[in-house]
Amino acid sequence: MTVNDVRARYMRFFEKRGHAAIPSAPIIPENDPTTLFTSSGMQPLVPYLLGQPHPEGTRLVDSQLSFRAEDIEEIGDNRHTTFFEMLGNWSLGDYFKAEQLPWLFEFLTSATDGLGLDPHKLYVTVFDGDARAKMELDAETVEIWKSIFANAGITADLVRLGTEEAGYQKGMQGGRIFSYGARKNWWSRAGVPDTMPAGEIGGPDSEVFYDFGLPHNPSFGKECHPNCDCGRFVEVGNSVFMQFVKRGDGSFAELPKRNVDFGGGLERLTAATRGNPDVFLIDTFDAARAALEERSGKRYADAKRSFRIILDHMRAASFFLASGIRPGNTEQGYVLRRLIRRSIREADKLGIKEMALSPVAEGFGNAYAAPYPFVLAARDLIYGELEKEERQFRGTLARGLHELDKMGDAIDAFMLFTTYGFPIELTAEIAEERGLAFDLDEVQRQMEAHQALSRAGAAQKFAGGLADRAEQTIRYHTAHHLLLRALQIVLGPYVHQRGSNITNERLRIDFSYGKKMTPEQIRNVEEIVNEKISEALPVIRTDMKKEEAERLGAEHEFGAVYPDIVSVYSVGPLDGAFSIEFCGGPHVANTRELAEGGKHFHILKEEASSSGVRRIKAVLK
Repeated sequence: MTVNDVRARYMRFFEKRGHAAIPSAPIIPENDPTTLFTSSGMQPLVPYLLGQPHPEGTRLVDSQLSFRAEDIEEIGDNRHTTFFEMLGNWSLGDYFKAEQLPWLFEFLTSATDGLGLDPHKLYVTVFDGDARAKMELDAETVEIWKSIFANAGITADLVRLGTEEAGYQKGMQGGRIFSYGARKNWWSRAGVPDTMPAGEIGGPDSEVFYDFGLPHNPSFGKECHPNCDCGRFVEVGNSVFMQFVKRGDGSFAELPKRNVDFGGGLERLTAATRGNPDVFLIDTFDAARAALEERSGKRYADAKRSFRIILDHMRAASFFLASGIRPGNTEQGYVLRRLIRRSIREADKLGIKEMALSPVAEGFGNAYAAPYPFVLAARDLIYGELEKEERQFRGTLARGLHELDKMGDAIDAFMLFTTYGFPIELTAEIAEERGLAFDLDEVQRQMEAHQALSRAGAAQKFAGGLADRAEQTIRYHTAHHLLLRALQIVLGPYVHQRGSNITNERLRIDFSYGKKMTPEQIRNVEEIVNEKISEALPVIRTDMKKEEAERLGAEHEFGAVYPDIVSVYSVGPLDGAFSIEFCGGPHVANTRELAEGGKHFHILKEEASSSGVRRIKAVLK
């Protein structure tokens, strides 16, 4: 099947079962300053999973554009990608395990309206329990899976592994259902049960793996099991059952309204329908792969790792550029620049010395023309930005070589990488050519420490919705709406949000404006915001048709696709509101709450963020 076939079948399957189809949220999170990218289908729906009613109802289905920066270093094998589509279906206090798991199995195995996968190649995992949290094996899910497989004529024995390490010792043991501990089969925003704060929700999950039948590679462990990384088993879906809330005493109570959150990798599922574990051989990569073979004079089969890195990174870069991200030195721009520069280095390995990337990226516009036409529409922009960045980075390489020459025998590869962006592997090759000692293990240790800090920061940024749900953070969110409207009044109606970051200590907004604000303009903005706070205006949420919200002039994300029914927040009644924005909340009920304790709105700093974009940091004090 093609990617479009799998996506369409999935959407139809769950729409027939009462699910409302919702569009993909933008790859740059809307009204979520806590993370650089949308990394899963669940992420835009956190407010609804936490109890806020969704305008489309209690059963939802979509295919969400997703990106995970932490996977950049994993690219090169047959199944990892940084950018992907996540198929998702949700129950918001509606159905639960007994409906979700049979439906999922039917979709995977039905030749009529599903994918027609061989059920004998499907293996599942469940939650083994957690002794510290006094939680038992998820026996309910085990029994449901046993019944599902029995109906397909398959005996499904349970193998209790507990940990991956146990799996490498015990192996398959003829089982079909495998239980692992909380590190593998438990979900909460705070991690395993023991680390969850009081009031946090979470629950067990159940993953489905497809067996591609590859021989086990013993370098990954003595025995093979579903969570083995040898490549035989590939996870194709995960059903999360949000079932519990943590009490103040550390115990867990059942939630009165339980949710289901399913996520399945579209690319991996498509690969499964073809019986080939290499996701880079599915149809969306065909044109780009052919262009790369033509440019390099090499076949994909002869240089898989370099091909995979370039294909993955150029697909992500194409969507980023089409979504308004530009290469830079911070946040999304830095990630984009890193993707491009890694691709240039791999192109060099393939013997392509200049202008390698644009023809490859061009293949993705056509591949995604039907579901995401905005990528094809941005063809010329993508082409120009990639060529400009490639020319610039080749200059960086030249400067790095110059600095390396100046170092003599004392090569500092880590400094060359962090200061000049000079690839470590290139430093190693030059050192080898010169017969110089080069401690690659030490550099790798430095890099791992550097990456650990980066990942810790990225993990801290995602908590769903705002940075947290503290009262002060919510006040800053409302102040953010007031600030954007005040900027439009003072600077002009063409000012629009281009990024934000909201914590319980301050707010930050990036906005489109081409020059430094004057002190008088800053004072005027502050005065308008404080005036609206003092007017004690109600902050009102309204669900309405998208067309009506647009007619009212509601501020919204550029290029985003919205459902037919949207949520908007107005400061003041809709008729004559000071501010109206597409937004999922949360907000204060009245602007006077921003002034509690005698606080006033103050702008701390106004500065450049990137070309044509300014940044303001502000507080209530």
